[in-house]
Amino acid sequence: MQISSKFQKKIINAFGSDGVSWLDSLESTIQTYFEKWELTSEGPVENLSYNYVIKVTDSAGAPFILKLGVPNFDTRNEMKTLQIYNGDGCAKLLKYDLEDGVMLLERLVPGRMLSTVSDEIVVIENYTKVWKAIRRPLLDGVSTPSLTHWFEGLTNYRNSGDSQIALKHVQAAEEFFQQVMDSSEGTELLHGDLHHENILYSEENGWMAIDPKGVAGDPYFDVVSFLVNQLDSKVDPKSILKLRVDTICEQLGLDRQRLLKASIALGTLYACWGIEDQDPDWDKTYQCVKWFIEFLE
Repeated sequence: MQISSKFQKKIINAFGSDGVSWLDSLESTIQTYFEKWELTSEGPVENLSYNYVIKVTDSAGAPFILKLGVPNFDTRNEMKTLQIYNGDGCAKLLKYDLEDGVMLLERLVPGRMLSTVSDEIVVIENYTKVWKAIRRPLLDGVSTPSLTHWFEGLTNYRNSGDSQIALKHVQAAEEFFQQVMDSSEGTELLHGDLHHENILYSEENGWMAIDPKGVAGDPYFDVVSFLVNQLDSKVDPKSILKLRVDTICEQLGLDRQRLLKASIALGTLYACWGIEDQDPDWDKTYQCVKWFIEFLE
């Protein structure tokens, strides 16, 4: 089995020695679940990120997705979040193993990504439908990580001594995060990473989400990863970003100033994480933050 060096590097950068151990046993783990769940491989998906994802069929020829992640809190939390969605607006979790970090998921067919749609207005319309479909309250008795914990990453960045992101922007991000949370009408379950590649088309159910992070926070924050995504190929990315902000506010009835503050806050955190993970594209997210600041002013 061939595992690309790019994927291995990303895993090791993100998970360190745990990532190395996971990669060493990955082929064996995959074979174990092929046999245990009677699956046949159709090969890995093309856009691997922090999980190894394989298209598979079962013994009856039905299509599914086998997803393997480094076994940790985040992987277990994703499984819990998928159980809450239960296939409503999000691909369904069918089988799982908490200890090994393995999931068998509904495969959305044909599984075309929202990023393949060229008309920006159509993209936004489909996105907002999915955004609305996956709104959920926090469940009593179910522990969900908070965005407040995520935002400790800004403190970690300041303490790292790195200066690629201006201190004034880090401070603004911290202030705006607090302002948005203080004005919140209540936290709810957020997808946490709802962007173009995590929205796929299903012939049976239309556009649906995949790969939820599962985090408690204000719903405005569940817009940001979409806003800053898929701008590289645009002739005028700043104008497209503004179009997204304005159109989403109109379609979802969101307060524009509040959304921009949430976007500055979370966009800055994304850029900090990008530097930490040695992502060469972190500065593109940071540029979006600077544009959000211009729009706010």
